[in-house]
Amino acid sequence: MPNYYFDEIWTPLKLAGIRFYRDDQGDVWVKYWHKRRRRVRK
Repeated sequence: MPNYYFDEIWTPLKLAGIRFYRDDQGDVWVKYWHKRRRRVRK
């Protein structure tokens, strides 16, 4: 798996433990609590 650089996107869902990230290629990823990051479909 290639290495990605992530920037966190702040949303109100972060307070509930749902975090969104943008990688260096512009794709959006989501992370639920302590689970792995998953890419959001385009």
